[in-house]
Amino acid sequence: MAKSSSWKLFCMGCFGGVEEISTKKSTKGGEKKSSHCSNNSSSSPSRLSFSSLDSTQALSPEDLSLTLSGSNLHVFTLAELKAATKNFSTTNFLGSGGFGPVYKGFVDEKLRPGLRAQQVAVKYLDSEGVQGHREWLAEVIFLGQLRHPHLVKLIGYCYEDEHRMLVYEYMTKGSLENHLFKRYLAALPWSARIKIAVEAAKGLAFLHDAERPVIYRDFKASNILLDSDFKAKLSDFGLAKDGPQGDDTHVTTRVMGTQGYAAPEYILTGHLTTKSDVYSFGVVLLELLSGRRCVDRARRDREQNLVDWARPYLKKPDKLYRIMDPTLELQYSHKGAQKAAAVAYQCLSHRTKSRPSMKEVVEALEPLLELRDVPIGTFVFTVEGDEGEENETKKIDMKVELTGREEQQSDHHDHHHMRHKKRYPNSAIHAEIVLRRDRSGSYTNSLRKGQSSPSHQRDRGA
Repeated sequence: MAKSSSWKLFCMGCFGGVEEISTKKSTKGGEKKSSHCSNNSSSSPSRLSFSSLDSTQALSPEDLSLTLSGSNLHVFTLAELKAATKNFSTTNFLGSGGFGPVYKGFVDEKLRPGLRAQQVAVKYLDSEGVQGHREWLAEVIFLGQLRHPHLVKLIGYCYEDEHRMLVYEYMTKGSLENHLFKRYLAALPWSARIKIAVEAAKGLAFLHDAERPVIYRDFKASNILLDSDFKAKLSDFGLAKDGPQGDDTHVTTRVMGTQGYAAPEYILTGHLTTKSDVYSFGVVLLELLSGRRCVDRARRDREQNLVDWARPYLKKPDKLYRIMDPTLELQYSHKGAQKAAAVAYQCLSHRTKSRPSMKEVVEALEPLLELRDVPIGTFVFTVEGDEGEENETKKIDMKVELTGREEQQSDHHDHHHMRHKKRYPNSAIHAEIVLRRDRSGSYTNSLRKGQSSPSHQRDRGA
């Protein structure tokens, strides 16, 4: 977290004097023509633009409440949130980020009439942290007005004296970052990874296709939260910006974000567009495929930057296995991985015009949820005979049947399977199952080799 914060401050210094400027294309007559987005976004056309607020004059608590009237946000007092979090008890501490500490709490109608009983997450702004009042206000303004199944729900806020807090719905499973990179958690299965990618893409598409487009600007694994059903929702809108309007091509602003996720043209010029978010999505999709962090200084020099190392493999189906997460243990859709890799490759293009829109990304990834070609693997078992009888060794091929061109693709997958077995001989998917016949003549089984290889454990969380 400290590294990310210092990178943010460095970039702020590079573009610290640049305010948000809209760049427009002129018509032949020299006049600016305005256009209106025609889409089916569910955001309100009367949404208050964050950039329209006077950044030189702070809104009073009363003004902010009036500004957001009709948003159904609860304005909590400090005393109420102390009660909800047991006085910000360490036992309720969930974690900390650039904004400040986060605490788990509980609210109900006893705390405030009409409030549904539920667990909440209370984010407390650290006055000495990297983010400040402006980022807190951005979250209140954006999430107070935007509603979507794949955006985390803001229940309310606290604006009392110097205290600034945000109250969200509690996301039981935590962040995608924890599930991808923490060793103490089980590896995310392939189906969950694709589901999370699709749902996060839908959240971004909603923001981009709104009548007043929103650029998220900080799309990363730690900002994708998961509920009890692993439903993905975007959180942390402190760096979000209103997108360009009409003939505006981009917004020029200070460069902020997290190293490894920010689009290269944004870092170089400060020009921000929705395609900047598309690039960041490509980075996260690559993390989902590889199980690696986008920047990892502990790896070999050429592998420290995930995009630089992995992107060339994304367009080579016969070499894609080299970047796939070993903790998946080959239990992923061969066809789905290729298609997801192709989407990631496009998203990570250095040419912004070559990147797809998030709507196109959703359309490309959603069909992958229906694929059923995930192999189960080959199991070898030995049937031990009675005394004096020879043991009989049998193989059961558990792979799904494929037809046509998919059969040809599966041949390569078989070769990959053998390479994997050679590299990880003790992996659980290559385990031998010994079937023992008891006195009654029925069979029982036990795993001869069921431990994941140490090399897999080292790769997990890398």
